[in-house]
Amino acid sequence: MGTTGGFQEEIAARGFAFNSSNTFKNGVRYNNAVMPEMSSVEKLEFLKGGSAILFGNVSAGGVINIVTKKPKFENCGEISFRTGSYDFYKPSVDVYGSLNKKQTAAFRINTTYEKARSYRDVVNSERLYINPSLLVKISPRTDLLIQTDYLKDNRIPDYGTGAINYTVANVPRNAFLGVSWGYNNLSQATANATVTHHFNNNWQLQTIAGYHNYQSDLFAAARPNANSSFIQADGTWISGLQKSKTEEQYYIVPADLTGKFATGKIEHTVLVGADADRYNTKSYTYVTNAYNNALSNASLKNKNIYDTINVFDPYGSSFTKRNDIPYLAPNLLTTSPIQRIGFYAQDLISLTSNFKLLAGVRYSMQQNQRATVDTLAKNTRGFVKAYTTRAFSPRIGLVYQPTKTVSVFASYTNNFSPNTGVDTANNPLKPSIIDQYELGVKTDLFNKVLSVNVTGYIIVNSNFSLAVVNPPAAVPAARELVGEVTSKGVEVDIATKSFHGFSLIAGYSYNDTRYTKSNSASSSVKAGDRLRYNPSHTGNASLYYAFSPNSKLKGFSVGAGLFYVGNRVAGRNNTAINPTYKLMTLPDYSLIDLNTGYAMRNMRCVLNYPTSLINSVIMCMMITV
Repeated sequence: MGTTGGFQEEIAARGFAFNSSNTFKNGVRYNNAVMPEMSSVEKLEFLKGGSAILFGNVSAGGVINIVTKKPKFENCGEISFRTGSYDFYKPSVDVYGSLNKKQTAAFRINTTYEKARSYRDVVNSERLYINPSLLVKISPRTDLLIQTDYLKDNRIPDYGTGAINYTVANVPRNAFLGVSWGYNNLSQATANATVTHHFNNNWQLQTIAGYHNYQSDLFAAARPNANSSFIQADGTWISGLQKSKTEEQYYIVPADLTGKFATGKIEHTVLVGADADRYNTKSYTYVTNAYNNALSNASLKNKNIYDTINVFDPYGSSFTKRNDIPYLAPNLLTTSPIQRIGFYAQDLISLTSNFKLLAGVRYSMQQNQRATVDTLAKNTRGFVKAYTTRAFSPRIGLVYQPTKTVSVFASYTNNFSPNTGVDTANNPLKPSIIDQYELGVKTDLFNKVLSVNVTGYIIVNSNFSLAVVNPPAAVPAARELVGEVTSKGVEVDIATKSFHGFSLIAGYSYNDTRYTKSNSASSSVKAGDRLRYNPSHTGNASLYYAFSPNSKLKGFSVGAGLFYVGNRVAGRNNTAINPTYKLMTLPDYSLIDLNTGYAMRNMRCVLNYPTSLINSVIMCMMITV
């Protein structure tokens, strides 16, 4: 997991980053370019590997589904307040209850406000979130659940301190290399209506109508070392600007029928469904090479140059730092409509008491309709031609249970993931075809107090897409299919139920993801290169203890958490075409969280101390009414 500019969580699994196609909220895709608000979250669901293909057109690794809190028929509420270092404070309110005496309608409203500075100078953020929901029991067998939320997130982007000759710059962690007037204003609104009908105890139909609206407006300094403007050995950096704007609307209607039946002694658990969705996306780019034409140095005209600073003296004690806000004219408006349909079926067959067979298939069709590219300054319009991608995605698995507490499983999945963007000739990219193999064992020990899962996997992703390093001027955002990427790894998950007040959750993952084939025309990678930003080793552990109600310390609890990320590589892949490029190793790191809490009646107070590079103390008080 990482961050982009401090405003987006970058989540990855099994060597592959999750994009918006892999991120869901209440079963509906949503744009993950903004950090989700966790105060309204009831649970997080992770589907790793091939289990995710029923969601359709997802990239390798799996999917994450954020499940928000639902209405309840008991009248209750919670008020909480969190505060911490760097002027962080966050009040939250959660109220729910029944709307009538018959208890056929219930509501819930979560809302929170957050404001904070950062360990980085100048950087600050402000968020507002509200999440109302309504549950209506239309009949004893039919429920209607309406869930909506709205998030507004404004902050100054923080792109780090950069690197000098492919080594992390040795500057204080509080140094800010951006512009004080920079901003990234994001908003996101979602609305889902879910109808669930139980025909009987074995059969259920669920239909969702979902909508989301996402908007972003970014204006800030360019990333350090962007556009080949490298930081020099003495710290000198010629920085540019970046500005973009995105408007996205998304609609989806999925329907799932689940049921159980038997054919003789063979039991079946089936899932049959279909979905249809549509994206309408507008993206604005701006002219970043004309605002400095007044410069006296003719060689600097028509280049994306805003200022020259020194990363060792970012606030200009030895030079005059520029702080004006130039006007950047809008250049291109790209409108990209995409629509998809999918049909899927799956059957979990209990062949015997020991053997189970899982077989499923999904058919997907994605239409990238003709996109328009308006050159606003010239009042001209171009087009990116339409194309359609179709594929069947099969899934098969076998489970063997030698005992009731041990399960051995193996599975194979093939699916495809469309690639966005165009190549250097402005032609749409072909989709990636992904083969996934898994083998593992799940065990429940000591009367199911302890659960241990071990999984090994191989993922082969062909037609992997990367940005072209030196794109032509006519297609500045061109991408290329670099060949094949293979991910191999092992995962271990450990969890316990509460045992004499103790509970433990732990995990370890080893992953090796590399380019295993490289097209001869590729200018960015070669076979054998390690995929950037992917740690080989990650681990986590959380231990919690609650004192017994019979103890003198009843109500008190203590806990500790460890999160470890091994070394990764960044920089740029060295090739014959770009021999000066280098990969750089980013060191491993650990985060250790210590916490203690006290609960009495309807109040709970928690003190959390994260011990890491960025130390902070967060206190949370919750009052239930």
